[in-house]
Amino acid sequence: MNVAFWQRIDQSARSVTPFLISLALVLLSVVPLPLPGFAPVVPALAAMSVYHWAIYRPNLLPLSAVFAIGVLHDLLSGAPVGLSAVVFLSVYGIALTQRRFIAGKSFLIYWFGFAIIGFGAAIEGWLLASLWHLTLLNFRAVWFQYLVSVGSFPLIAWIFMKWQQALLIER
Repeated sequence: MNVAFWQRIDQSARSVTPFLISLALVLLSVVPLPLPGFAPVVPALAAMSVYHWAIYRPNLLPLSAVFAIGVLHDLLSGAPVGLSAVVFLSVYGIALTQRRFIAGKSFLIYWFGFAIIGFGAAIEGWLLASLWHLTLLNFRAVWFQYLVSVGSFPLIAWIFMKWQQALLIER
């Protein structure tokens, strides 16, 4: 086999990495852990992934992939199908509009951007779920999930950055 073939294989593998990482984070977020009360406040790992890739490599995570990630999240978590897809597409769209402001700035700007967009996503998800159930759901779990997500974002973002540096550097 020639070198060009292996380079195409390598490039293809690198191109699907953001989607596969996001899928892995969806699976990780729905795995039951033996921690009482943790399920409702598990960090919004998939939303973090969508935010990160929308800021740094939107060409590697298209809208169709974001939609698929959201639908899979709903199917695995028991949420109304489409709810996470709408929320993730909102995160993606807003992050894209702020990309020029956030990308290349300090980590604090990047983190603050997630905090703002993540808060909007939490409110949007809560409102959509409340509308689906025709009652105002308890906001406390949403608030704590948001806090856990913002608090764990630096670790997740560091992993994304290392992964991006190691595997997605243009060759």
